[in-house]
Amino acid sequence: MNLDFSQIVPYIPFILEGIGATLKFVIVSILAGFILGTILAIFKITSFWPLKAIADVYTSIFRGTPLILQLMIIYLAIPQLTGYDISAFLSAVLAFGLNSAAYVSEIIRAGIMAVDKGQTEAAKALGVPYRSMMLNIILPQAFKNILPALMNEFITLTKESALVSTIGYLDLMRRAQIAGADLYRNFEPLFFAGVIYWVMVTILTLAGRYVERRMRQSD
Repeated sequence: MNLDFSQIVPYIPFILEGIGATLKFVIVSILAGFILGTILAIFKITSFWPLKAIADVYTSIFRGTPLILQLMIIYLAIPQLTGYDISAFLSAVLAFGLNSAAYVSEIIRAGIMAVDKGQTEAAKALGVPYRSMMLNIILPQAFKNILPALMNEFITLTKESALVSTIGYLDLMRRAQIAGADLYRNFEPLFFAGVIYWVMVTILTLAGRYVERRMRQSD
């Protein structure tokens, strides 16, 4: 076996800088996806059919097409159609945020539907406005039920973040590829990047379990 990890030592600081670049767009994408997903979930359970139709069509499109295709369309087609030279970072945030929103909306919708209908009926009987009922009564209970599913979605998003290397964004994966091209040795830098991804996902998993335990204790 022709392995020599000592050769990637000079590239380690360069590769490690990709952690910050990766987490930067992943965190923004997660926040955008969570906010938009919550709005779409509310649209899906409303009795106003145009909003429900919009949410259903949105989810169908973004769940029914590959994420890498969505990323390429945003990065390559927007400049062609609008003349706006969109950056790799903004393209990544839009693609991952919009894609995540479709999955998050289904998770939150299922969580809302799992809440006892008696809660809704009691709130309506007391004259609680719909907005206050959703924000203060229904959604907090739903989030407790769907926390594991949300954490799985965020973990998946973190792993799939490597796709942004295809548009030249200097994330962890792209930096490992650059190091491999310079060294003419791809296994060592890619293996090193894989270890970092594994550590990040493990930390997210442990954090999710900790939050879940604390929420159970508070019940």
